[in-house]
Amino acid sequence: MVKVNLWGSLKARAGGRDTIEVEAQTIRQMFRALGEEEPGLVPVLETGISVAIDGQIYRDDWFKEVDEDSEIYLLPRMEGG
Repeated sequence: MVKVNLWGSLKARAGGRDTIEVEAQTIRQMFRALGEEEPGLVPVLETGISVAIDGQIYRDDWFKEVDEDSEIYLLPRMEGG
């Protein structure tokens, strides 16, 4: 199980929860499990979200492995410049 911390507006989409634990070995599996656990997250998971794992931000690396000891944060994707 990995513990996923939700940041910013993502908490509201998860019914106010700020952490969710799911079974996953990769970012892709984690996204699927999060969508099953909290369907309100599905729209943002499909349109784009950033994942911070141990301080490193990943945007499109679906097969990056996640470890149960990792510190994981989901962040709404920032756009603009």
